Amino acid sequence: MRILFVVNPIAGGKSKDTFLQYLDEYALKYGLDYYLFKTSGEEDAAPFQKKLDEYQPERVCAIGGDGTVLFVARQLIGSEIPMGIIPFGSANGMATELGIDEDPRVALDDFVKSRKIAGLDMIEVNKEYCLHIGDVGINARVVEDFSKDSNRGMFTYAKYLFQALQNADQFSFEIETESSNYKDSGYMLAIANARKYGTGAILNNKGNPFDGKLELVIGHRKDLESIIYLGLTKFSEEVSMDEYTEIIQCEKAKIKLDKPQLLQLDGEVIGKTDELNIRIMPGAIRLVTHGENPFID
Repeated sequence: MRILFVVNPIAGGKSKDTFLQYLDEYALKYGLDYYLFKTSGEEDAAPFQKKLDEYQPERVCAIGGDGTVLFVARQLIGSEIPMGIIPFGSANGMATELGIDEDPRVALDDFVKSRKIAGLDMIEVNKEYCLHIGDVGINARVVEDFSKDSNRGMFTYAKYLFQALQNADQFSFEIETESSNYKDSGYMLAIANARKYGTGAILNNKGNPFDGKLELVIGHRKDLESIIYLGLTKFSEEVSMDEYTEIIQCEKAKIKLDKPQLLQLDGEVIGKTDELNIRIMPGAIRLVTHGENPFID
């Protein structure tokens, strides 16, 4: 089997040398033909496509966090080549959502052995792409500040979260979906293909990245109580966020904001915008998965 592995050397601030040595030994033991493509963070798309055309892999696998996963997925839109995920970032939200083992060695073994392929949805937002969760408002500001900090981990994230909460202003918006129109306001408006943040906290209990639907999640409050409840969803799915959020399920939406807001998609800061054009792309990516994926029968 020919596999093109894509690794972000700095994802999550973690050294991958030990795992990459294990990958080499694993490939030798089981007779895998593989190539390792290392991203630089700048203009990687063209070199990746060149290698994809030259190498003609049977599978592609992202080694990294949500950003690396999104990079690979973007390059494979419309392709018949299936992709897999080995979690190795500071945020592994999509991998966690899909039931992928947090141990990279186990995830590698599952990826190589599995013959189960499923169509994973993507979301297009203003001609950019999102696999997991994007948003405007509080969390987008946290993502921007977090991305500029050389430190990683939950304490760093929490620091910027509480700063953002203190400085957050409410904004208003109009939403037009294929079936209804809404006027509302809040401190955050999320665009979700999945249920959980990388922390494990459940934002969107209707999320299913294989159902051909997306969810818009409106955060109406920014008080400590709502943040505590969001954190508790990590430990029990019976904890409800219904009092603090509103969820609109749809296939496409056009959103007008009363003032420009910072947009982030899967941890990548896109910039400020006052309009969002959103649509679901059903089954856009062929995903290598397994029987422990909670969304697959």
